[in-house]
Amino acid sequence: MLKKRLIPVLIVRDGRVVQSVKFKHTNVIHYDAIHAVECFNRWAADEIIILNVSKSLDSREGFLHVVEHISKECFVPLSAGGWITDIEYARKLLKVGADKLVVNTILKYEPELVTTLSKNFGQQCIVASVDIKEQCDNTTKVMVDRGSESTGVEPIKWAQRAEALGAGEILLNSIDHDGFRKGYNLEWLEKVAAAVTIPVIAMGGVFTWDHFVAGCHAGANAVAAANIFHYTEQSTKRAKDSLRLAGIAVRK
Repeated sequence: MLKKRLIPVLIVRDGRVVQSVKFKHTNVIHYDAIHAVECFNRWAADEIIILNVSKSLDSREGFLHVVEHISKECFVPLSAGGWITDIEYARKLLKVGADKLVVNTILKYEPELVTTLSKNFGQQCIVASVDIKEQCDNTTKVMVDRGSESTGVEPIKWAQRAEALGAGEILLNSIDHDGFRKGYNLEWLEKVAAAVTIPVIAMGGVFTWDHFVAGCHAGANAVAAANIFHYTEQSTKRAKDSLRLAGIAVRK
């Protein structure tokens, strides 16, 4: 039986770990991301995702330093994303310690770059960040550019397109659920997980350990969260204990 993965996410703006609520990033949680990584290492996280949500392209060099800094203390696979607009920057992220690349906006504007990255670094290295949001007409569409721009495409088609372009995983995040403590968007999680052959990571809205359980039952291969892990002592360990009690196979 394949074991489910538990993944803390670090949302970084201008070098600081911040809280995310509907993709608004105001409250600083850690001034140095290394403090969060040290805890996750002790508390048995399976992987760590770090995302640069800074609004400026100029943040890229600083983010490289953050990734390099935490990679020296990170003993699990590390995925990094944000402002990946060319293969040179992608290569720099991998060189300073990232194991996987998280891509988002280029899926819309430079889809051929996604394929190039996949061919150069391997499909397993590419994580497609699929951010979904309910629209005024009650449809749900995929958003890019830190949730600010709609692609006009619904999640299933976008996830299938990402897989066809060479992505090895989908990071499915609901903007409407982000920071709102009501759990994952299970409806779309179940639909997307059934529509692709690559692993799907659930993200957005976790407030209780049962939300992780529900995500696994909905088809997620891995369950991820940001805010909850920063405010609960031994958070990843306690989350895994709850998953085990629910009969879900996880790594020690």
